[in-house]
Amino acid sequence: MSKPLRRPRNRNIFAIMRNDADYVNPRTGRRWPADRALWRAPDDHGYVNLTPGPGIEPREIDTAERSLWRYGKALRLSATPVRTLGEGWTPLLDGEWNGVRVRMKAEFLMPSGSFKDRGTAVMLNYLKQCGVTQIIEDSSGNAGASVATYGAALGFDSRIFVPANAPAPKRYQIAAMGAEVVPVAGTRDDVAKAALAAGETQFYAGHNHQAYFLEGTKTLAFELWEQLGFAVPDNIVIPCGQGSNVMGCHIGFRELRERGVIASLPRLFAIQAANAAPYYAAYAAGSDAPVEIVAIPTIADGIASARPIRLREVLDAVRATAGTCLAVTEDEIVEALHGFTKQGFFVEPTTAAAGAGLSRLIAGGAIAPGETTVVILTGSGLKAVDQIGSALGLRST
Repeated sequence: MSKPLRRPRNRNIFAIMRNDADYVNPRTGRRWPADRALWRAPDDHGYVNLTPGPGIEPREIDTAERSLWRYGKALRLSATPVRTLGEGWTPLLDGEWNGVRVRMKAEFLMPSGSFKDRGTAVMLNYLKQCGVTQIIEDSSGNAGASVATYGAALGFDSRIFVPANAPAPKRYQIAAMGAEVVPVAGTRDDVAKAALAAGETQFYAGHNHQAYFLEGTKTLAFELWEQLGFAVPDNIVIPCGQGSNVMGCHIGFRELRERGVIASLPRLFAIQAANAAPYYAAYAAGSDAPVEIVAIPTIADGIASARPIRLREVLDAVRATAGTCLAVTEDEIVEALHGFTKQGFFVEPTTAAAGAGLSRLIAGGAIAPGETTVVILTGSGLKAVDQIGSALGLRST
């Protein structure tokens, strides 16, 4: 585990503490002020990013705040959050995997039951401050439930496009929060296309497009750094669908490095289900461009996407940190699900994909005993009780 650095004495504090942001088109370099909400670039209609943030130093953390807003000085909002449900500051728990000591980051212990709340809370507070009132989102379940939850808390009129075969608990959760559920037949990518079409007339708060979602997920890096005694873990193992946790960790740790409070980045390991593994296909081919795949259903439905939006950025994060992409089988995911439940972690199969990847990494020597390894537990098993019961051969009576 990398050691923390002392703060350099010759830093320009005024420049560091600027808390404004611009949107930037990573393809053309054009920029727009973030005081007006965007979800795509006006010039080419592709996704936008934010200009790099200021990072944070230990002395700037609001330790009285038991949520991600303890890192408020690193978040580019025009004001304090309009509403918080206590998202973030999730436990970092001791665990064991195949004889190796690991740390489990319990992101499923958030208001809507998944890591998505970290990004959604920041994104919707930002949109609220920008005057947006009606939003559209598309999701396989967890992001939709998260947007519906915070949409209710912040008073948005929300429409959530979901696969027609999305797990019933997730669809019920979305509807219970007052959002309109719009089921779409076909693949996860068909759902995204339908939402994008609707986004021509209403604001599309797509968590894979709107850059303030990543402004929230970067706080995962800050929390790990703080909870590890202001040090950097050696390895972070992450289930990967669209890759927002991979990108969030990379953005957050880079900001800390640029701020001068850490010297190195953790290795990022992106784990996909083999049934739908576009990142793995591109990584294995040594490509920065999409590689055509045929996606089929997977028990890890939360990471089942054949056409990721930010492929180049996720691969850059993995390669720049000397990590890797892996694709794990359905049998490996179910075996890992057993492994989590035996330790008291009731997580959804999407999270179990990370456990399956961790098993491969340990067996192959990529992750060794004595290193500080963190596994991101992304979603609650309560989201997928029927799938889990079937996969584990359980009977209720």
